[in-house]
Amino acid sequence: GETPAHIGGTTAFGDNVEDEWFIVYLVREITREFPGLAARIDDNDGEFLLIEAADFLPKWLNPENSDNRVFFYKGELHIIPLSETDEQECDLFPASPTISQALTLLSSHSEEFLAAEPIRTAVYKRISGYPEKIQASFHRAHCYLPAGIVAVLRQRPSLVAAAVQAFYLRDPVDLQACRSFQTFPPDQRVMTAVTFTKCLYAQLVQQKFVPDRRSGYTLPLPSHPQYKAYELGMKLAHGFEILCSKCSKVSPDSKRNVLSGPLWERFLSSLKEKNYFKGEMEGSAKYLELLHMAEDYFQQSVTKPESSVEVSPGDEILTLLQTTTIDLKEFETEAACLPPEDDDSWLEITPDDLDQMLKEARNESPPSSNEEEQKCDLEAVAESMKAFVSKVSTHEGAEMPWSSDESHVTFDVDSFTKALDRILGADSEELDSDDLDEEEEFDFSDEDDEDFNAENQSQDQKVSPNELIGSLKSYMKEMDRELAHTNVGKSFTTQKKAASSVNATTSQNTGPDSGAEDTELTPVDVDMNLVANLLESYSAQSGLAGPTSNILQSMGVHLPENADHIGSIKGARE
Repeated sequence: GETPAHIGGTTAFGDNVEDEWFIVYLVREITREFPGLAARIDDNDGEFLLIEAADFLPKWLNPENSDNRVFFYKGELHIIPLSETDEQECDLFPASPTISQALTLLSSHSEEFLAAEPIRTAVYKRISGYPEKIQASFHRAHCYLPAGIVAVLRQRPSLVAAAVQAFYLRDPVDLQACRSFQTFPPDQRVMTAVTFTKCLYAQLVQQKFVPDRRSGYTLPLPSHPQYKAYELGMKLAHGFEILCSKCSKVSPDSKRNVLSGPLWERFLSSLKEKNYFKGEMEGSAKYLELLHMAEDYFQQSVTKPESSVEVSPGDEILTLLQTTTIDLKEFETEAACLPPEDDDSWLEITPDDLDQMLKEARNESPPSSNEEEQKCDLEAVAESMKAFVSKVSTHEGAEMPWSSDESHVTFDVDSFTKALDRILGADSEELDSDDLDEEEEFDFSDEDDEDFNAENQSQDQKVSPNELIGSLKSYMKEMDRELAHTNVGKSFTTQKKAASSVNATTSQNTGPDSGAEDTELTPVDVDMNLVANLLESYSAQSGLAGPTSNILQSMGVHLPENADHIGSIKGARE
């Protein structure tokens, strides 16, 4: 179609996300080495490079318009912005460019499309440490394996990944093939060193599995010094046997029929024209080897056209077994002088290690020993919550302010009044939901007349915004006076009285209940109640994740460990 010539690939990285970022590193280095190339990469989540830098993306960039906009070019991350037409039309879902359009724009405006520094920093942080980090991701362990598997792994060490995956994702149907072990019987086993990735090793060693008695695979006592090697070898052998049981079984007759048609003749003549056999004499060992490879490829192309290039791991293992010589004595000699296996203490993570990893992921510096720096600023807690509440949310959710300094709490009276006037209407103070319900329930006869009168009143009389605010304040005062005779107010912390002179003046007020009312109507300390409730909620979490810690941490506020009772913190704040 319109897509230009390119090289593409798909990798199933499974549970090891680090493999995905290793591919990102490779793609970036390829574009750095070959400046004429542009590369894009995504996964089942979409543009995961943008997900990694989600905190720093421009507002216009979202999953709907991010296709064909993110590229590696000349070793740097580039993001193609919206066109001027899309910006002028203010389209909510602007169309994404095609691959050809994106490449044209990228080649002519590469410097302008360079991603912002915070975005590039977030992405490059995930691939920092390569290529040195490659060796750190390996783990070498001793395994007691059948000699056939040892020979296969010498030719193709990467097949260990497919075997571990087959064992890790096994089902009862797969284990039926592991009752007899026709391909890898346990008779001839030797000790060998196998190199895993740390993820593969963890998947294999952490699964509890007891082999079928009919399989012939037995394990020594757990106290045996080589128990782990026997167990790892048993699990890995099950994985290889499962792979071989799933390979394509083609009868010789069907293979002969496929290779005798005109399609095969044209394919073979095409190979000869392109010097596939490299001048080898027809009938020689090298010629026959190349011919068998071509026959297998053609066979798979005809029977499975959708996966013509891909060879299943089971087929590859069986092919290697047929072409590889198994020297059992040589394997036993090498088993006597194996290199030591790697320490697997990295599998165990202490709570302190986990906290340190989380802090590093959040870009936090290690805790300071200075007590003053460890004190929590409760005013910052209150201001952060106010900033969070004051943020305008959308259908996509609420945005978290990173610090209270970024967003100051303001209150525009005029804007609030106009918004309230639009929502409630001019005659809002006369409308009460309970009254309307009662009128609809008990008085239906004059409904049309009342609607007509209400319309006339709204046209003749328009309440000014100041009068509307005044009516709301008086309404709130009446509510406060009603609640003053209940226990509701006692659940809130009120502000301190300003001075004794004010108290003296207040006590001279006339009326038997005026002093009591003023005492009850003392303004509530909003900040104090907010902080107290947050601390109480944080204490109820008992050190676990919860709403209070999640919200505050997302805004950059971290509460200290709950060493004291909330009451002492409240006293310190007061």
